Amino acid sequence: MSSSPLSKKRRLSGTETKTGSHCSSSNSVRTDLPHTPANGMAKNGNDAEIDEGLYSRQLYVLGHDAMKRMQNSNVLISGMRGLGVEIAKNVILGGVRSVTVHDQGVAEWRDLSSQFYLREEDLGKNRAEVSQSRLAELNSYVPVTACTGALTEDCLTKFQVVVLTNSTLEEQHQLGELCHNKGIKLVIADTRGLFGQLFCDFGDDMIVYDTNGEQPLSAMISMITKDNPGVVTCLDEARHGFESGDYVTFTEVQGMTELNGCQPVEIKVLGPYTFSICDTAGYTDYVRGGIVSQVKMPKKISFKSLSSSMSEPEFMMTDFAKFDRPGQLHLGFQAIYAFQKKHSRLPTPWSQADGEELLSLVKELNSTQTGSAKVEQLDEALLKKLSYVAAGDLAPVNAFIGGLAAQEVMKACTGKFMPIMQWLYFDALECLAEEDGVMLTEEECSPRNCRYDGQIAVFGSKLQELLGKQRYFLVGAGAIGCELMKNFAMVGLAAGEGEVIVTDMDTIEKSNLNRQFLFRPSDVTKMKSDTAAAAVKQMNPSIRITPHQNRVGPDTERVYDDDFFESLDGVANALDNVDARMYMDRRCVYYRKPLLESGTLGTKGNVQVVIPFLTESYSSSQDPPEKSIPICTLKNFPNAIEHTLQWARDEFEGLFKQPPESAMQYLTDPKFMERTLKLTGAQPVEVLEAVYKSLVTDCPHSWADCVAWARNHWQCQYSNNIRQLLHNFPPDQLTSSGAPFWSGPKRCPHPLDFSTSNELHMDYVLAGANLLAQTYGLPGSTDRAGLAKILQNVNVPVFTPRSGVKIHVSDQDLQNSNSSVDDSRLEELKTQLPTPETSQFNLSPLDFEKDDDTNFHMDFIVAASNLRAENYDIPPADRHKSKLIAGKIIPAIATTTAAVVGLVCLELIKIIQGHKKLESFKNGFMNLALPFFAFSEPIAAPRHKYYEIEWSLWDRFEVTGQQSSGEEMTLRQFLDHFKNEHKLEITMLSQGVSMLYSFFMPAAKLKERLDLPMTEIVTKVSKKKLGKHVKALVFELCCNDLSDEDVEVPYVRYTIR
Repeated sequence: MSSSPLSKKRRLSGTETKTGSHCSSSNSVRTDLPHTPANGMAKNGNDAEIDEGLYSRQLYVLGHDAMKRMQNSNVLISGMRGLGVEIAKNVILGGVRSVTVHDQGVAEWRDLSSQFYLREEDLGKNRAEVSQSRLAELNSYVPVTACTGALTEDCLTKFQVVVLTNSTLEEQHQLGELCHNKGIKLVIADTRGLFGQLFCDFGDDMIVYDTNGEQPLSAMISMITKDNPGVVTCLDEARHGFESGDYVTFTEVQGMTELNGCQPVEIKVLGPYTFSICDTAGYTDYVRGGIVSQVKMPKKISFKSLSSSMSEPEFMMTDFAKFDRPGQLHLGFQAIYAFQKKHSRLPTPWSQADGEELLSLVKELNSTQTGSAKVEQLDEALLKKLSYVAAGDLAPVNAFIGGLAAQEVMKACTGKFMPIMQWLYFDALECLAEEDGVMLTEEECSPRNCRYDGQIAVFGSKLQELLGKQRYFLVGAGAIGCELMKNFAMVGLAAGEGEVIVTDMDTIEKSNLNRQFLFRPSDVTKMKSDTAAAAVKQMNPSIRITPHQNRVGPDTERVYDDDFFESLDGVANALDNVDARMYMDRRCVYYRKPLLESGTLGTKGNVQVVIPFLTESYSSSQDPPEKSIPICTLKNFPNAIEHTLQWARDEFEGLFKQPPESAMQYLTDPKFMERTLKLTGAQPVEVLEAVYKSLVTDCPHSWADCVAWARNHWQCQYSNNIRQLLHNFPPDQLTSSGAPFWSGPKRCPHPLDFSTSNELHMDYVLAGANLLAQTYGLPGSTDRAGLAKILQNVNVPVFTPRSGVKIHVSDQDLQNSNSSVDDSRLEELKTQLPTPETSQFNLSPLDFEKDDDTNFHMDFIVAASNLRAENYDIPPADRHKSKLIAGKIIPAIATTTAAVVGLVCLELIKIIQGHKKLESFKNGFMNLALPFFAFSEPIAAPRHKYYEIEWSLWDRFEVTGQQSSGEEMTLRQFLDHFKNEHKLEITMLSQGVSMLYSFFMPAAKLKERLDLPMTEIVTKVSKKKLGKHVKALVFELCCNDLSDEDVEVPYVRYTIR
């Protein structure tokens, strides 16, 4: 893993304006950071450059243009309670020009339930001043200023975006008008216990440059008609994916060339492969070919000001099952402000009297409404609950609304993604008791002058005790892991006698700092779990948290064994791959523990809750497999940059990883030869050929040898092989049906001529030579002039294409050709290879590492891919895009992570309270770019049946191996047990990949096994000893019932200790 080299920086133009404190008051604080902190995170971003090493994963979400616009935005965030600090954290990580945090209030006990940058010793101090220095550490490119005075017009005009939290309705109206008139974009966010509110006003003429953030689509054309309108038909390899109203442009069309490079044309979709465009009746006849590409068109949208939107609100739905709630809550929130104005306090938690008063305030307010804000029928139970919990302050709700609000700030700054139009309301009332009419008492929910007061106001003190006793296993301490740990600390999970065990085997890299907010530049190269655990202990010193550095999997089952899992209350996944998720899911099903599962991809996020005996498990449903690129497309017929990048990755593995690996195995492993000769088809020859090349023909002894090798390899790949391909299939070749061979997805290539004055050619040779030198432990070089000098003397053999060379046109063709194995060549290689004893080689295989800009890995990939793209006239990709595709990077941004984890922790609260109803739980999906939200109750665990017995994935047969006699059960006894106890005849019995018994087993083998104890058969068949930590074995069964029908049955848990 790279320890974060100094990244490439991009210069950007941008006018300079200094931002100090933009507030009327002189009470402003600003912490100046040292000029060049470690790791190349330089001081503030007013010189407007994008640090790709830091912002890499976010750049793949927003793009460079949006990031540049963000770096010109000064943002004011008013209100530094839990919600305000959450928004500030996300906006600062995002990388705006500057952030000013504003608050006139001082820290109180109830703030500590969600304000993660306030500590107990800060009580009584101004919230903005205390938070400022801690927020400033998040991103040294973003200066953070604290302001404690009143917000005046002078003060506001210095900002491009203003966020109000914890503000009064009068303030919102006054500042809302001011911002609307001055063209300042406004976000208002508020949370009241389990309820959240968000409002956006980005002015009369906001321009959205990209409404969804998806990559523009493109498709290959097979036909265009001359008509009004003309109809375009795409190749039927894949659906075009366009929607009516999209704009497209054309390239490479033969015949109807008027379309090439035309102004974007609006389309109407007619079917999955067809759409209509403009009038083409007067154009030239279409001949063949062409690519149609989607063009993102800027869209102008206009917002109503707060006061006009208040009476004619437009709602964004968060949960379609709560269709009527936004209108109710729109009035409810206004009534809360009215109550607060009247009493100078919020409604008392769970006070019946205050609930009634709030309800009458809503009725009064509703009667005065004239516009669409008027509600036909009030939901009195809902509005009373709003009153009961309004004084609460919950970290998970703040995380969700704070993630959304920060994303809206970014939309306001950049014009990237569709803003919320204009009101969003959210509630998580399912977190309250499941039974109808359960009321907590004022006493249970009254403040205790402790850090959980904001949470006790909603759930009472009993839940707080329960939270403190929980023992949870957190798998992963990356982006989701950091957010989970922050929420755990705030809600008081394991802050009593419980414990959170967090494991992550990864170290911190520079690109993590952009969203894994518990880490700082000085933490780079340290272990994630240790660093994150220490950081949350600062937030809540009571949390009991133990960091581990283990990967979860079969290798660590002696650590995470039966005792470990049985002691847990639940598991939270914070993983970045499906395999580990499925493994943890299997463990949770086996030990019957709840699992909280979540994931993000750019602005998309999802939450799944798995509850024993109630829901299906994570593995019950799977995504379709990713489409792989056909081998022949990669080898000979690429038509997209993805194909050339995959080809370049395969080149890297096939040149610098596999051959040195095989060569070292040949030299050090006596059984290598035996294993290799057992491989199928042409593999033995290919492997030994590569070993022979590594140790004999291609073995370099100097830097000049490495350069000569790279130059000749260039010649082979970008000239000779292409000439051979064109010899087999000339540009004018026709297929058997008379159509041009080079058409549709097959692009006709051309060979390249090497030149030392071509930068890309030199990039390739320099990177290739350095990588070869690294594998042989030879010194490399970056001297380009010296390289050109060496290249003058390199001998490049003349190439003539040969007849009789077979090139496969399709993968089908490739499979059908039984490649004849050249036995004579195999024998020749066996004699020519140097004997391992005499060789003095020490080769190092290279593992591809995308994030180190000094190791030549990405240099090679970019050059290799773009040269091949040039062969086939495919537009090249810059380093940034190449790294995304070749490195299979998952785009990521802090806002989505914060919002997703907020939802996860709401489910956690339900689990800990012991909710039992399926409809109490919510699986969630969101896409903050659109914005789109969908909640659904989890899918119930599917039920199966044998005889009259119902079972699901959570059920099993329990069998104790130890009999009353003290002896262990034999296979015969095991089979009889099922016959007698369950009326099931076992036809097959397996453990893992080992078949222990089957009805068609040879009689002799069966006789030998029937009277052996079960564990003995397992060790015999699997050839593995059972570890001391193994308390039970899992057996899978195939059974017949009494009528000899095959029946599906649960697995067996066979207890041995």
